[in-house]
Amino acid sequence: MSMRVAMNLLWCRPGVGGSEEYLTRQLAGIAANGHPVEIEVFAPRGFARRLPAVAGAFRVHEAPSDCERRPGRVLLEHTWLAARTSEFDIVHHGGGTVPVRGNRRTLLTVHDVQWVDYPHYVRPVKRAYLRTAVPRSLARAAHIATPTSFVKSTLERHFGTPAGKVSVVRHGLEPEMDAPTPPAEVRRRYALGDGPVVVFPAITHPHKNHGFLLQLLANGGGAWSDPALRVVFAGSAGHAEGDVRAMVASLGLGERVVMPGRVPAADRNGLLAIADAMVFPSEYEGFGAPLIEAMRMGAPVIASDRASIPEVVGGAGLVLPLRTDAWAGALDEVSGRRDALRAAGTARAATYTAELSARDLVDAYGRVLA
Repeated sequence: MSMRVAMNLLWCRPGVGGSEEYLTRQLAGIAANGHPVEIEVFAPRGFARRLPAVAGAFRVHEAPSDCERRPGRVLLEHTWLAARTSEFDIVHHGGGTVPVRGNRRTLLTVHDVQWVDYPHYVRPVKRAYLRTAVPRSLARAAHIATPTSFVKSTLERHFGTPAGKVSVVRHGLEPEMDAPTPPAEVRRRYALGDGPVVVFPAITHPHKNHGFLLQLLANGGGAWSDPALRVVFAGSAGHAEGDVRAMVASLGLGERVVMPGRVPAADRNGLLAIADAMVFPSEYEGFGAPLIEAMRMGAPVIASDRASIPEVVGGAGLVLPLRTDAWAGALDEVSGRRDALRAAGTARAATYTAELSARDLVDAYGRVLA
């Protein structure tokens, strides 16, 4: 018997990034594999135009607002959404909180709780909201989904959430990713020359730790000091964008650091395909989708040992402490182990597919009704 599920994506405004991809890839997995779930999506005005693949596979109900402002979105969850989802078997709240009104048969997705471990990276108004809304939501939810065991354990440790109330629903990549832009074209488009390339695909938020890589380029020695090396910061402008650009200038790295902003998926894949390494020195990730995207495209991974990152990488990349001396020889190491790391990455990425993610999600829905 099919479950009828309302998926609340009212928080999915342009720019929310990986959390939106996490759920839309689950939807792709459900649509492709005929799971016994009938999902209807509730989303901001303009969502169907922005994400036509979702709209083509599922019924989308657009709110009378673009939901750009949190107070308006929260009001809609308690009124417009609550009125339209009362008869569904399950309401899946994908944005980390559950309204205090509405259908109680809920699955809550918690992507991360960065604000607990790194409160200084979260703006005070948002932090105050989360301190109230998240504990209440964890208690109200019938069941909870997290992308990693790391996030699950954080909920247990900080909020006393019972382990049996939480399911890990892995992130998953689509069966077909955009064909990579050809090497010659991607090098020309981003002025990369003929030398080595390192890619860091991340928004310039403080916790992503772009400054660590800039220090490596300036002072790391070895392969990091190669004047032909180009480092591509391929991500949208975040809260630390100005600081990152100022640091690039102050360290004299303008010719070696390329900052094109968020790039099309085909170009991202093309950059990863030619990369000597994908580097990921983030201080905090609830999952870190770029890690498996890089593995899928054959880029060896060099990543920090923080938060969920070791869990996601497993043994398929270099996982290193955030010290410049620990990273100093990393490029030389991945050069010597390139074939083995690429093979390990391909195998690791195969455990993170949209099909498997959808299967995890359907299992979590079953827990709501158990």
